Amino acid sequence: MFTAASFVMIVLTGFIPDSRLRLAMIKVGQHPPFPLVAHVHAVLMGSFLLLLLAQTVLVATGRTDLHRRLGLVAMVLAPAMVLAGLFLMPSTYHTLWQGAQFGPPEARQSLTWVLEALDNVLLVQISEAILFSLFITIGLRARERDPGLHKRMMILAIAPALPAAFDRISWLPTTNPDSFLASDLYVLLAISPIFVWDLVRNRRLHRAYWVFLPAYGAASLVINLLWDRPWWHATARHILGV
Repeated sequence: MFTAASFVMIVLTGFIPDSRLRLAMIKVGQHPPFPLVAHVHAVLMGSFLLLLLAQTVLVATGRTDLHRRLGLVAMVLAPAMVLAGLFLMPSTYHTLWQGAQFGPPEARQSLTWVLEALDNVLLVQISEAILFSLFITIGLRARERDPGLHKRMMILAIAPALPAAFDRISWLPTTNPDSFLASDLYVLLAISPIFVWDLVRNRRLHRAYWVFLPAYGAASLVINLLWDRPWWHATARHILGV
């Protein structure tokens, strides 16, 4: 329950100030409006985080019957989140691309820099989509036969998406834009409470972590190897069709 609640707080801490700043920039013409899919993605992600928190509270309070019924919502939210994420990146990129090409002169230079950063963000979002799909599938399939694996994978599935919030918390030390290392470390820090709780309570490493850590480590290695490489910038723009 603590880990799920901390995920909600991390996301709110990162996104609320950033969203307020961007809305102010939109109002004065220094940032293009958010595309519709961005609002859809935000609603879906927020709904999933609240569902995750509610589910952990229901289990902790013994309401497993309601937990099982409410869990059916995750089967709808999860694929919807992946689809929204797949549409979000090209939509955002093309909006900013138009701004960099045809927007006010004072905004073009900053948007050009943002586009280069978004090339690297695409790496992260591809990784998030793959890891979330993998972990959530394992978690949902384990609902009946392995409740321990189910619980952990449902929480760990959302962890790869947390860099989007961490990178928006301006007072956190960071290695961005030079590398993704700091974001990786913050994700591991975010899941450390449930990891430590497992080690202390069960005196062993649950097999959920033998799924999460190698998969997350491999994805992070690929991200950091390709990060800001000229080849990747060219490939990202080819993928996004600009």
